[in-house]
Amino acid sequence: MAGISARVTVGRVLREPFTAATWRRTAYAVLALPVGLVPHGGRQRAPLRTLLGVHVMEGPRLGPLRYTLLATPLNLLVAALTLYGWSLVPMNLAWPLRAGDDPASAWGGPTFAGAWAFHALLGGIGPLLLMPWAVRAATAAQTRLAVRLLGPAHGAARPTARDPEASAAGGSPGRQAGPVPGADRADGSPTTACPPPGQWAGRA
Repeated sequence: MAGISARVTVGRVLREPFTAATWRRTAYAVLALPVGLVPHGGRQRAPLRTLLGVHVMEGPRLGPLRYTLLATPLNLLVAALTLYGWSLVPMNLAWPLRAGDDPASAWGGPTFAGAWAFHALLGGIGPLLLMPWAVRAATAAQTRLAVRLLGPAHGAARPTARDPEASAAGGSPGRQAGPVPGADRADGSPTTACPPPGQWAGRA
């Protein structure tokens, strides 16, 4: 059983860089920055819906402005690290194109083959396998912040995600979050918002 589990884990790590979900998260990690600079709630929520499958209902009027002010530092950091991390892959796999005449001083030298192998394995394949998981963690943090700032205050902490792998809902991978006020269901139908606190008091 342990051997089967290990093979499944290794297979998933090898497949993850080539899945559509990884590249949707990568697109969100980069696009969240320019989209978030404009304090327009509909435009700020659109990438969450189209790229991550997270539906957030409209929140307070000042939510988009708060998102622009508070989420921009995180979005800037995530975009920079995402672009740099993925750029390492082609830059190091294609190391011979930027190599000098003398590979003796390069990492993995003194031979040309050794230097290329070093750059390709550690600088190319390494980031290729690690970046999907880094982007997954980064976009989960971005999504939690976006839902908190853009969604209704009483139910914005856990959106419902189409992708059961999405971490924005705060649940464990592979389990769909239940109906939560502030987010739509996976089939696109809206959830029922919680009544205002005064109604709860009236029922007591």
